[in-house]
Amino acid sequence: MILPIRAFGDPVLRKVAKDIEQDYPELQNLVDNMFETMYSANGIGLAAPQVGLDIRLFVIDVSPLAEDEDYDDIKDELAQFKKVFINARILEESGEEWKFNEGCLSIPDVREDVKRKDTIVIEYYDENFVKHTETFSDIRARVIQHEYDHIEGILFTDHLSSLKKKLVKGKLSKITQGEVSISYKMRFPK
Repeated sequence: MILPIRAFGDPVLRKVAKDIEQDYPELQNLVDNMFETMYSANGIGLAAPQVGLDIRLFVIDVSPLAEDEDYDDIKDELAQFKKVFINARILEESGEEWKFNEGCLSIPDVREDVKRKDTIVIEYYDENFVKHTETFSDIRARVIQHEYDHIEGILFTDHLSSLKKKLVKGKLSKITQGEVSISYKMRFPK
């Protein structure tokens, strides 16, 4: 089932999400619905707050990036990189900071360069509640950091300079007021 994606201005996007237990009601159904919602919106990541739930859950599938020639050296890894992250905690961010043009399903038609470290160590549970501690680099780390920010109540626009924030303020205002045209199901704040 495709879930409505919450838009910039919705208070749930600013909440620090709560951990969940293994017996969370209909967890597998929620995970399936989140993947379906993400795919229908042509996204590569989606966090539970984006569908109105303040829980520490996000899904990622970066396999579409395997077709991008910029990632030829890691295309096999990207083609297989579909994961569920539950109760995630980033333990360490390291390496060089690099800029990348980010967008967000909750902030349609806004894309800006964001600096992030290139390597992370993250602890999380998968959809079977098996605990993992893993290190990720490259675009995979970037996508994880972006989705992780969502469960911390942070949006990619929070990483922008004061000048960039002023430049996108009008677009963000239009999103909050529901004055955007998008090709996927969205719920605008009231």
